[in-house]
Amino acid sequence: MRLPSRGREGAAERYAFEMSIFRDNLLKGKVAFVTGGGSGIGQRIAERFAEHGANVMLVGRNQERLYLALTAIRERGGTAAMHATDVRDYAGVETALKFTRDQFGEIDIVVCGAAGNFPAPVLGMSANGFKAVIDIDLIGTFNTCRAAYSHLRRPGASVLAISASHAFQPIAHQAHVCAGKAGVDLLIKTLAIEWGPAGVRCNCITPGPTDDTEGMRRLAPTEEIRARYRSAVPLRRFGAKDELADLALFLSSDAAAYMTGGIYLCDGGSSLVRSGNMTGAE
Repeated sequence: MRLPSRGREGAAERYAFEMSIFRDNLLKGKVAFVTGGGSGIGQRIAERFAEHGANVMLVGRNQERLYLALTAIRERGGTAAMHATDVRDYAGVETALKFTRDQFGEIDIVVCGAAGNFPAPVLGMSANGFKAVIDIDLIGTFNTCRAAYSHLRRPGASVLAISASHAFQPIAHQAHVCAGKAGVDLLIKTLAIEWGPAGVRCNCITPGPTDDTEGMRRLAPTEEIRARYRSAVPLRRFGAKDELADLALFLSSDAAAYMTGGIYLCDGGSSLVRSGNMTGAE
């Protein structure tokens, strides 16, 4: 069976597997549309889907990052394409989805992984800064889901949004993310009700502090702050992108066929204890 390496310090970096717990080609022939697919958690989810036989469309703003992610998937024998657009642009998202449908056929999986973040107190944040995060996190998720519906395989499609514990836990210097992710959680639950009769499942994945991501580099730029984050997690380590990719794989598979409207935490228990000012900023 597949097991994470023992130990706390550096466990995310050592997260490796002797044997996958999933059967091969779990998503063979399925089509996945992944926003935020050019980096971080979104990229790793896209890679995992491709490893299991899915045809993956990588979507993001940065064309260079998308190309590097695309090349990595293809070099490992996966099938993928890319389309550069901004999830805040509804027409751009529509075009990306039509391109995906033309390339691969009906869409089985949508992952809303595009996100924005920066630490700032409310009094140190401009209205534009607040709006930028809301537009990427919440409006971007709405745009992607709304534009995707006509291209989804019905019944059978799975929609996943990458949320955060900010949705239900106030965190200093993160008011914009707290507001945006709370909206994402309720949006996805609402879609689960509205789209359930058509056989479309909608769920959220909630990561904790995840290593080797742009978010952690911004929120924990020094080793002192990284240590503070680790010490606040009950499992005393950062999460690994692979662990989140596995959760996305499970929720997108037939094993989760009766699971919809859920918020699934993969955070090492951090949401049980995390609160207040994690960055130490004044």
